[in-house]
Formats: sequence, structure tokens, C-alpha cells
Amino acid sequence: MGSAPLIRKTVDDLRVVPNLADYAAGCSSFSWQAANRDLGLRTGGGFNIAHVALDAHASGQIREKVALRFLALDQPAHDLGYGELSRLSKRFANVLKQLGIAKGERVFMLAGRIPELYVAVLGSLWHGAVVSPLFSAFGPEPIATRVNLGACRVLVTTDRLYERKLAQWRDQMPTLEHVLLVAEDGNGTAIPGTLDLATLMDAASDTCAPAATTAEDMALLHFTSGTTGTPKGAVHVHGAAVAHYATARYALDLHPDDIFWCTADPGWVTGTSYGIIAPLLHGVTSIIDREEFDAERWYGILQDEGVTVWYTAPTAIRMLMKAGAEIPRKYRFPALRFIASVGEPLNPEAVRWGKEVLGLPIHDNWWQTETGGIMIANTAAFDIKPGSMGRPLPGIDAAIVKHEEDGTLTLIDTPDTEGELALKAGWPSMFRGYLNNAERYRKCFAGPDNEWYLTGDLAKRDADGYYWFVGRADDVIKSAGHLIGPFEVESALMEHPAVAEAGVIGKPDPVVGEVVKAFVSLKSGFTDSEELRRELLGHARKKLGAAVAPKEIAVLPTLPRTRSGKIMRRLLKARELGLPEGDLSTLEAGG
Repeated sequence: MGSAPLIRKTVDDLRVVPNLADYAAGCSSFSWQAANRDLGLRTGGGFNIAHVALDAHASGQIREKVALRFLALDQPAHDLGYGELSRLSKRFANVLKQLGIAKGERVFMLAGRIPELYVAVLGSLWHGAVVSPLFSAFGPEPIATRVNLGACRVLVTTDRLYERKLAQWRDQMPTLEHVLLVAEDGNGTAIPGTLDLATLMDAASDTCAPAATTAEDMALLHFTSGTTGTPKGAVHVHGAAVAHYATARYALDLHPDDIFWCTADPGWVTGTSYGIIAPLLHGVTSIIDREEFDAERWYGILQDEGVTVWYTAPTAIRMLMKAGAEIPRKYRFPALRFIASVGEPLNPEAVRWGKEVLGLPIHDNWWQTETGGIMIANTAAFDIKPGSMGRPLPGIDAAIVKHEEDGTLTLIDTPDTEGELALKAGWPSMFRGYLNNAERYRKCFAGPDNEWYLTGDLAKRDADGYYWFVGRADDVIKSAGHLIGPFEVESALMEHPAVAEAGVIGKPDPVVGEVVKAFVSLKSGFTDSEELRRELLGHARKKLGAAVAPKEIAVLPTLPRTRSGKIMRRLLKARELGLPEGDLSTLEAGG
């Protein structure tokens, strides 16, 4: 841990003065009360995410500024200014009112990155309805499962998605009363049992007061899959916007003139918290690309749109790495000043690749669906320790703990000692429960007065206060008395020039308990062979030592991943051992 060379920041890396230029001073002077005041949240008063994200800008100097710029292949860019976005969102709120949707009722979103989805999210929040985003590549069964768990009354989707995935399942979703369709060809829809959204919007008024919501009213419902059982619905409140604002300021270093590109799909928590809400709170312009990943296209967007702050995922970075260094040499990114990544730990090799190929290091950060926002990050002013998730943001108290079966919680103060990562409860975007599962929620907290949220992630903290991800509590491999974190092994394998992706599991062994087995996919130009596998095993042994290095290696065309990009180690293990594969609703197609 910490063996990768430190990447020190230079003047070229800091093209503007960072929002968190002095980490110690920023942490000591920060308070959530002051952050609340920044967004107009008063104790006991009303607070609505959409109102604070839209109206402060829509009625001010940046009314005509582009809030959202939508890109699509072979089409001109479609811009929505802050004033227009506010007007359309109020129209959608009036649509819900006409349909009889009450405050607190659930509106689900199932669509790609189209303007209507963003308007529907903001309009629903304005109306006081609860928004639940779904990933548009889900199959019918996971969609129906979530719709039923969330007691969805309104679903916003497209005509093609509805006909392909939902029409035959409609009678299995008894709470779903209204399906609002967006015509993908722009010519309206007339599917029985549905409503044409464009027609409803044309008939709706632009005038609508925001719902009388408070900071503690439910606003967002994000589903997260466990290894067993049905998906869990994490409940988030309107007051979460305070954390979205503060964390985007510090972890993403957003400034008013930024052109921001968050590549996350709005069907996931990152795409909602930082693809919709946070940039609007800061009054910046967001780039939204409708198309799937394409290396040439992505480099072109960074260049042509003048992106200044880019928030993406390790999977995307590895795919850019796999595409080679020749493509980015055809483009120039003079405006780009900050790159951040989230979704799974970022391998040290990827951090260094950013510096070498893009001219900027990539800043990893850490958070979960349950935390609602970024908790630990490598911020703009930090020197980077490649492989580290960084340090806790202002307002976040983190610790490494040991949690006993009897409920005893012990804080671990010794540096570089592995334990469970815990966060002191109380930040605004902390989830307020799992929907209809109070017992599961209660088990997430421990310590005096249940003040610590247990993340389920194993980590270490070094002497400088940087945190290092080890693995999920159920991913750690125990071999001959050693505790082996799969991420460390995967990172070592990723440093070999042939390896595109790596996933590591523990395989039962009668002598040592578990042996480490690795699965890799290869970069173009490399082919599987016994010689290459021996070379990879030797490379890992050299990097990690015989006690930690994998004893077996398998080459696969691709590794199974969730649609948000995380390698599914549990699925690799299930397939290796012939065990039940569990919930596959988040599995990427072809995995």
C-alpha cells in the first residue's frame, strides 16, 4: 500500500484556485449549518431540491445560460437554459397535479439521457413526488420488481422501451396507474393504456409553486442490489441537496464558469446526484451525451465542448486505456483542468495513465448509494497517492473500526491497519432508511447511540490520513492466515501491458483455506496462451510476493460487470464454484 510514486501537483495542474486549497483549514472551518445557509435551508423551514436547483438561477443573471447541453449522433446540440428548464419542470409538475399524484407518491424514470427525463426528474421533485430512476438497459423482470417494491404510480419512459420491455408485464405491476411516453421518433404515441407526454406538456401551465416539502421529506429512492434477496430501496431526502452542493464544490472543484461532463447514466445514483442535481445547484453548464461509449467520440466531446471538469468511471478509463494512446494524440483538451472517477477503486496504473496521456492525473473518490454523495476524495489541491481513495471531505468523519458480533465497536487508530470503513452519521445525504426494511437499516449502524454507519467496505488509513480500499467485507480472501484484498492483486495484474481488466476471488483450498484465483481480459493485440498465463502469474508474484499473488489465472473474453461498471467478483466466484448466481438484474449485457 502506498508504494506507487506520489503524484505531486504542479502549477499546471491547478489552473484555478481550488475550492479546498487548504485541507486542514477547510475541514476545521466547515459546518453543515453554514452549508445549509448557503442554499437557503432554514431550521424548520421548507426546502425543495428542484426549487433551489432551478429558481435561484432561472430568475437571476444566468437565466439564459445553458444548463443542459444534449448531444446525439448526427444531430445538432440541443440546449436548455436555466429559465427554460425551470419553465418545463413546472409544466411537468402540473402534469402530475392533473393526474392526481400527491406529495410523496412515486414517479419512476426509465429512459436514456434525453431531455424529457431531466425535466421529469426536476418536475417531480418540484411537485413533491418521490423520484426513482431506473437504468434503461434493465430487463422486464428487474424493472417490474423495483416498480412493485417502490409502489410506483407513474412511469416516464419511451414508446420503444415500453413496447419492448413493459407492455407484456403491465398487469404484473398493480400500483402503476399512468405510463407517460416519449415518442422516440418525435411524432407522438398512441399505445393503448399509455399517455403521450408531449401532449400533456403542451396542455400544462408554466405556473406552479413548489411543493411544501421540508429537508427531511423523502425525495429520491435509489435501488441497490445485494448478493442475495430483492433489491434494497435506499431512501434519500430533499436536504441531501446540501451535501450534493458541498461535495461537488470540494471533491469535483466546480466553479461557476465550468463546463461539466458527468458520464454516469441517470438511472444510477451518480447520474442523479452529480449528473443532474449538483451541477444545477452550482449554476454550471452540463454536457449530456445520449450515445454509448466510443473512444473517438469521447475525446471529441472533451475537445469540442471545452469540458473543464470531467467525472467518469474506472471502467470507462480502462476502456480508453485499452483503445490505445494514439487516439487522444489527435485531440487537444486545453480547457480540461480536473478529472475525477468513481464506481469502484481506480487502479494506480489508470491514475498514472491520465497524467501521461491526458496531461492530468485522475482523482479517485469513494461513496455509496447509501451515502448519497461523495464522502472521501482526492481533491484538486491534493498530491495523489495512486490507488488511494483520498481523504474525508469537510463535514465527514470517517474511521477504521472493528465491529464484533456482539455489537461492540472499536476504533482502530494504528495506521495501515485493516478494518471496516465507518462514517459518523449525520451528513445531509445519508440515506434515511431502506424502504419497508427497518431491520436491515438498523443493522447498518453501531456504536454508542448507533452513531457510526458501517459501510461494509474494508479499508486502511495511512499515517497521512489517506484511505485505501481493501475490498468488500465478503470479498476478502483468507489464505494461510493472510488477509488478501482482491483490489491489491487486481491492481498488480492491471500493470501488465497485456491486461485490460482483472477480477480476483478466493477459491476454497483444503490446506490453506483459500487460494487466490484471478480472471483477466486482454487488451487488443494479445491472445491467450499458457505462456502468457505463466508470465502473468510471475508478474504478480514479483509485484506482490508468493503469499499474496494468485495461484491460478483464467483468461475470459470479458469480465462480468454491473451496468454501472463494477466487476462482479461474487458472480465470478459463483460460476467458478457452481453456486447460485443470485440477483443478476444489474449485470451488463453479455456478462
